[in-house]
Amino acid sequence: MKLITNYPVTHCISTYNNLEYLKLAIQSVREYSYFNDAPFIIHAENCNDGTDDWLEKNAKTYNLEYYIDKNDNPKGIGGGMNFCAERVKTKYINFLHSDFYVSTDWDKKLLDVHEKYDNEKLWVNSFRIEPNVFNSPDRAGTLLVSPEKFGAYFDNFDNEYFIEYANEFARINNFEIPKGEGVSGLVRKDVWDETGGNDARFAPTSWDDMDLFLRMLQNGVRFVMPSKSIVWHFGARGSHRLEENNGKSSQRQKESETKNARKFYEKWGGMPVFDEYGMIKGVTNG
Repeated sequence: MKLITNYPVTHCISTYNNLEYLKLAIQSVREYSYFNDAPFIIHAENCNDGTDDWLEKNAKTYNLEYYIDKNDNPKGIGGGMNFCAERVKTKYINFLHSDFYVSTDWDKKLLDVHEKYDNEKLWVNSFRIEPNVFNSPDRAGTLLVSPEKFGAYFDNFDNEYFIEYANEFARINNFEIPKGEGVSGLVRKDVWDETGGNDARFAPTSWDDMDLFLRMLQNGVRFVMPSKSIVWHFGARGSHRLEENNGKSSQRQKESETKNARKFYEKWGGMPVFDEYGMIKGVTNG
């Protein structure tokens, strides 16, 4: 029987009107994580879809520390990460999205990488499997599959098949990709604090991850994505709101992408430049 009393990690999710996917994410963390009873912080911002009531009713069941945030200036995912990180008391912060479904021991396999490179500053995130709902090209660190393979929505997702598939994928693969993917990963709290977290100018969504990763690179952080740690990603459901917009991105997302591209340029004096893995490595000269 696994008995852990001094947890090294705190799981953190910031969410906005994504209840059905949030339920799946929380359930999977508590069922499949190695540190399945570790501290778990939920930041719920401006939700009106029943999230607040659900958290109140289920906080004890899932051992959640949750915060209901009502405001006129949304923090978004990046600001929500900052909010959660300020309340973390463990050595590591484990950020994940509300539209993830995690696989067996995914968190321990992230920690294994930190222990492997013990003297380095690291951002370690899971290999993703996700339905190709955006008709996207292949990219390093993400296995895009047909929406019919595991299901593409909360109400048709075959979680048992996914867990079986993820376990087999992890068993037969053993590689690392030098890449950060989205704003999710395991990082030491002191490294997060040193870097300064997410920049509030990019709230509520978009471009904050590239800005964060650039600053982490400047701070000497190494990015690692191990094939042994796997999560299912439904595909930006918390920001793009596909179910509400006939499969298209939300107006909030489209407006943020446009505004924040300009803000990124103004801050860095150029636009992102990526390496062969699709990882940001710098900016153009303007």
